[in-house]
Amino acid sequence: MGSFQSDNNKYERKESRTDIYNPDFNPTVSAKGTKQSQKFYDNVKKYSQFLSWARWFPDLFVDLLTPESGGIRLDLDQRVFLRCLFRFQSTYAVFPRGWGKTFIEVLAMYLMAILYPGIEIAMSAQTKENAAAIFKEKHNEIIKWYPLIANCIKKPNLSEDTVEVTFQNTSILTTLVNTKSSKGRRRRRLNIEEAALLNNKLFEEVLEPIPNIPRRTAGKSLIDPKELNGQINFFTTSGFKGSDEYERNIRMIDEMAELKGVMVLGADWKLAVGYGRGESKEQILIKKAKLSPISFAQNYGSKWVGCVDGALVDINKVMNLRTMTQAYFDNDHNYEIIISVDVARSFRTNNNQSSIAVLRLDRTKFGKIRKIQLVNLIHIPNYFDFEAQAIEVKRTQKHYNAKIVVIDGNGLGAGLTDELMKEHIDPIYGDILSCYDTINTEHTPEKTDNMRILYVVMSQSCQQEIIIKFIDMVESEKLQLLEKRTNSNYDVDDFDYIKNKIVPFMQTDVLVEEIANLQLLRTDKGIYSIKQMTKRIDKDKWTSVAYGLYYIAKFEDVIYDENAEQSLMLFID
Repeated sequence: MGSFQSDNNKYERKESRTDIYNPDFNPTVSAKGTKQSQKFYDNVKKYSQFLSWARWFPDLFVDLLTPESGGIRLDLDQRVFLRCLFRFQSTYAVFPRGWGKTFIEVLAMYLMAILYPGIEIAMSAQTKENAAAIFKEKHNEIIKWYPLIANCIKKPNLSEDTVEVTFQNTSILTTLVNTKSSKGRRRRRLNIEEAALLNNKLFEEVLEPIPNIPRRTAGKSLIDPKELNGQINFFTTSGFKGSDEYERNIRMIDEMAELKGVMVLGADWKLAVGYGRGESKEQILIKKAKLSPISFAQNYGSKWVGCVDGALVDINKVMNLRTMTQAYFDNDHNYEIIISVDVARSFRTNNNQSSIAVLRLDRTKFGKIRKIQLVNLIHIPNYFDFEAQAIEVKRTQKHYNAKIVVIDGNGLGAGLTDELMKEHIDPIYGDILSCYDTINTEHTPEKTDNMRILYVVMSQSCQQEIIIKFIDMVESEKLQLLEKRTNSNYDVDDFDYIKNKIVPFMQTDVLVEEIANLQLLRTDKGIYSIKQMTKRIDKDKWTSVAYGLYYIAKFEDVIYDENAEQSLMLFID
């Protein structure tokens, strides 16, 4: 900066926002630059000095690009964040919803594209549609608030699933997907969105090698040893303790303390509210009252949650099960469907809620279970009485043509079991809903014209086996769950879209939260049980899934062909 001060008389001084590291700082370079009559080669050194200054103080460079009216002036925390992205080899940023991390992330990409000619930077997300939607939205905001940046862009290609923004200086910004399809791609730098959902094996095999080729400078095509070639940044809301990204976060904090060129940043919702960004304090506190503790802690508190010691299952393995891209609401192809029910009855909205798990079986040709797909999780309002709940269960069974309905026969489940053994008339469709008969108890329905499809689980007597079967399904990766959806841009009045594209995935999110809150206990006699780390988080969805998996493992995972069984049993423990 000394070289700028020595030539202050050649430049017009201009007031700017206070520099965060030097409160008395006054910029020495104006947006007007030098006189037009001066030749370029007479000022190459000054241009290079200006470029170095802009790379070190990108927020002040943004100030030069900000129009006098209509632009956005960055807040103090945003300036620190932006500078870190330009100064460190890797930055891990954990910020809440509405903080503005993605805007700063994409803005940094545009500034890097301008200040580093010929650079190629990619932003990766869980799906190509999600990556493209995020990028397109922030691109439009950047061009709106900083219209001068549009002059640097040669060709923006922004579609529903593809992004490629080409700059006048040949720099390129693109998007990638956090899947194996990105293997072999090459960029100079990489930003990873929603990093908390990352699989570390995927990161090491696919994403980490992407930026391993450094940028070469224009002109003599040299590699600048001081440039942050191979930079990988991580942006996310918080996730679960014990996950790969939680461990990476902890590791990078240690490396930050050891001055290894990395930075870890984080804040909760109060920081953005303090600067007047995003939702108001009142709006967020309303969400806090409605959301589960885990959901609020992750999305707004920036806290990594869940139990690490004695967890029911490895949360990394649960997250790896989230591979299904589509929920199913019918059984057009005549799949084998098992539905299982956890029962609750309360007029208090914060109590446990009844849940129906819809499990679809995928078998080998010999009849062994290959995959068990949780194609839907249906919530039953907890103010429904047993009759209303029974009608909802029967309606679901009929809709999916489920072969078995699994229900807990203890406690409140006994009341619903009795109600299911009665005949009902669907109040919406007018259909007669036949009474059920159990296949494993001596209870008899009120009519002989019944459906013998009800399996009653006496969970108190077989809790250990239920737990073990669930753990086995996770460890063997037989269970498949709906993927994590991060896109919240949808029309709240589009009820069909919300029902089909939003709700099943949100219910799966809640299921994962419940699993992360469960601790596995073992008595001195070797008997297993589970404990909720916090009672404020229910376990109804986990229970409904666990009951279904227990029944499937016990009675459905069989081999049809006897000859095939004899040969296959040689390979089965």
